Amino acid sequence: RIADFQEVLGEPTVALGKLRDLCFSGIPFDGGLRCLCWKILLNYLPLEKALWSSLLKKQRDLYSQFLKEMIIQPGIAKANLGVSREDVTLEDHPLNPNPDSRWNTYFKDNEVLLQIDKDVRRLYPDMAFFQRPTDYPCLLILDPQNEFETLRKRVEQTTLKSQTVARNRSGVTNVSSPLKTTPNSLSEYEVLPNGCEAHWEVVERILFIYAKLNPGIAYVQGMNEIVGPLYYTFATDPNSEWKEHAEADTFFCFTNLMAEIRDNFIKSLDDSQCGITYKMEKVYSTLKEKDVELYLKLQEQNIKPQFFAFRWLTLLLSQEFLLPDVIRIWDSLFADDKRFDFLLLVCCAMLTLIRDQLLEGDFTLNMRLLQDYPISDVHLILKKAKELQDSK
Repeated sequence: RIADFQEVLGEPTVALGKLRDLCFSGIPFDGGLRCLCWKILLNYLPLEKALWSSLLKKQRDLYSQFLKEMIIQPGIAKANLGVSREDVTLEDHPLNPNPDSRWNTYFKDNEVLLQIDKDVRRLYPDMAFFQRPTDYPCLLILDPQNEFETLRKRVEQTTLKSQTVARNRSGVTNVSSPLKTTPNSLSEYEVLPNGCEAHWEVVERILFIYAKLNPGIAYVQGMNEIVGPLYYTFATDPNSEWKEHAEADTFFCFTNLMAEIRDNFIKSLDDSQCGITYKMEKVYSTLKEKDVELYLKLQEQNIKPQFFAFRWLTLLLSQEFLLPDVIRIWDSLFADDKRFDFLLLVCCAMLTLIRDQLLEGDFTLNMRLLQDYPISDVHLILKKAKELQDSK
């Protein structure tokens, strides 16, 4: 299989159809094949190999520019403004209500940053990876000569000053005091010494820059679950030249992926043809075609697809399985040329594989099964989904 991949990737122009077919059945980790294939499947790298190095250089430089404009310059401005009373001009001071005020933007950004911070510290808590220091900390930001305010400092200062207000996807607001952390969540809040940064801090930066560049959607809870597996895959690439640029490459791949699934995160589009409600209904209409008995049972128990399929679809199943299994599922999803039609079939496969339990269970039992899915063998699920696809 590795030789098959090397052959397709060795051509001057990659044959996308062939590559999709290979990736659909799972991409080997060896030699950085997965990282490379994902970059092509997510339209980050063009099919002409000759263009790769110039494009990568251009995009990585652009990302450095984003860091300078959106993290470093506001940080310098804040540090300088705090020096003495006279620096704070009447036109632009912290209490200026004008929406164009730099300060107003700064405080709004802090609200977004706090929500991101809260979510990324909880990424895959069962794995040590995101808590570990990265081998390639961002030198632009960690330069000891810098006096500016980093995201880390912003979070520390803002958390002390405010209660953390969390808005989840359904718009419910939970107010929680940052001081009331449970003992097991203390480990989430460890910050590494100066000069080091943990992988979760890199993810935080990627999401913050994304939110700044996409104000229409900004940051919505759950995006951390989409960026996590991408970053993990790129940051563990056996090829150190690629690994070194995991942050910038993840940012652009995440942006491209979000361009395809962002409608799932926009509440006002929920009921439109591109929104999440339509996709959830599609899971049920597909199930009705494939297994009418199971469909009627779920209908009769009034188990609506939003009770479980909302999370399955929005987060591309990243919450239902262990990270290596999520990555394997994503090989198939990214390789799907109809872009995530296959995801609907995977959801149907997950339902049909536990049909006997669902047909016997009552509402409470079935809800538990669907919200904590019992089968961990993703190869079985993908095989079933492929059978459903072929039986169309």
